[in-house]
Amino acid sequence: MKLFRVLDPFTLTLIAVVLLASFFPARGSFVPFIEGLTTAAIALLFFMHGAKLSREAIIAGGCHWRLHLWVMCSTFILFPILGVLFAWWAPVNVDPALYTGFLYLCILPATVQSAIAFTSLAGGNVAAAVCSASASSLLGIFVSPLLVGLLMNMHGAEGNLEQVGKICLQLLLPFVLGHLSRPWTGDFVARNKKWIGKTDQTSILLVVYSAFGEAVVNGIWHKVGIGSLLFIALVSIVLLAIVIAVNTFAARKFGFNKADEITIVFCGSKKSLANGIPMANILFPTSVIGMMVLPLMIFHQIQLMVCAVMARRYKRETEKLAQEETRAAKA
Repeated sequence: MKLFRVLDPFTLTLIAVVLLASFFPARGSFVPFIEGLTTAAIALLFFMHGAKLSREAIIAGGCHWRLHLWVMCSTFILFPILGVLFAWWAPVNVDPALYTGFLYLCILPATVQSAIAFTSLAGGNVAAAVCSASASSLLGIFVSPLLVGLLMNMHGAEGNLEQVGKICLQLLLPFVLGHLSRPWTGDFVARNKKWIGKTDQTSILLVVYSAFGEAVVNGIWHKVGIGSLLFIALVSIVLLAIVIAVNTFAARKFGFNKADEITIVFCGSKKSLANGIPMANILFPTSVIGMMVLPLMIFHQIQLMVCAVMARRYKRETEKLAQEETRAAKA
């Protein structure tokens, strides 16, 4: 009972979705329906954020170069360094492909939808999160294959223009359309802020169900033993904890405010399953893809669970800070 009091309702819902995907994953004709529903939820999320944010907020978010610089350093420098050191250390005798998989995980770009959704849920700088996460995903299409060639001795890694177009179509276009619709939709969105919160949570739940269900259908969990799974989970937790700690320390050390700290933590600690799986299919032989992406799959689930708890805690902190500022203004 104490565990259920510690976990917030959204985290419990996430666990329920994981269990649902484990026993009842999407199959057959239900798969395109779930994929379409997830795409629609993400597009609606970005449309609503575009309608919510003023032109001044977007410009301020895009011009926040110090924040974007640190997020890029965390994604494409800090993570790869940790991955290289861990693969070199190799403390446990497991399949070498798992160490290579962790290195591959560390050179991937950040997620977009979940980073922005958690930033919004926690009360962070959404405008900066949209710019930073989108830039990370777009750059990653070119930077990550280059890092694969540099750090993993792979060749033929090239940027995929189709993925660039897909990102622009599914994420940036709804955001732009939502922002252009502000004269008609801005007041409605402002009056119904809970809708945005529900859209954030729904998009995260759909991504979790789709990603976890696909892993179950592909039988990935039957290819390794329980010991290897526990090893991957433990390393993922440690890796995520190190990156979150470094990002939190850097945000406070460099004088970022609470909203920017939230954005840095959630945008700088994520790795994209949506980008990682298609990229692995291009870069690696089919025979090793399963083991290569297993650390990414488990890390992806853990980062969602951990960030759900952190988002709720940050939300309480930001609400408390806002109340204190309101009382101080009235005094």
